[in-house]
Amino acid sequence: MLKILLVEDNAENRDMLSRRLIRKGYVVECAVDGAQGVALSLSADTPPQIILMDMSLPILDGWEATRQVKSDSRTASIPIIALTAHAMAGDRQKAIEAGCDDYDTKPVEFSRLLEKIERLTNQSPSAEMTGAVR
Repeated sequence: MLKILLVEDNAENRDMLSRRLIRKGYVVECAVDGAQGVALSLSADTPPQIILMDMSLPILDGWEATRQVKSDSRTASIPIIALTAHAMAGDRQKAIEAGCDDYDTKPVEFSRLLEKIERLTNQSPSAEMTGAVR
């Protein structure tokens, strides 16, 4: 099963998105700030296959958390999708320069996000899979 690390500080957004991903057959692990996201990506027995990273996070913002994940050889190859309400010109480029592999704006259009997850992981969830949240 494909494991997703969702790094999102807003409880409502985290709950909504994790539930929808689980229904699609993904295993979802959640972090509430950038520091916890980095720690979970580095310490997990089974690392995530993809990270969905909010960019406006407490303790350690998503920009720096992405840089730290991408700078470690154990996690450098994990694709990261930036999730942000910032839709200004240049924000996409800023996310890519920080190390994100793709960028999506909030509110999240779920079907578009699924396409990006599937493209970056070369996988799609099986209808028979059941997800779990940690």
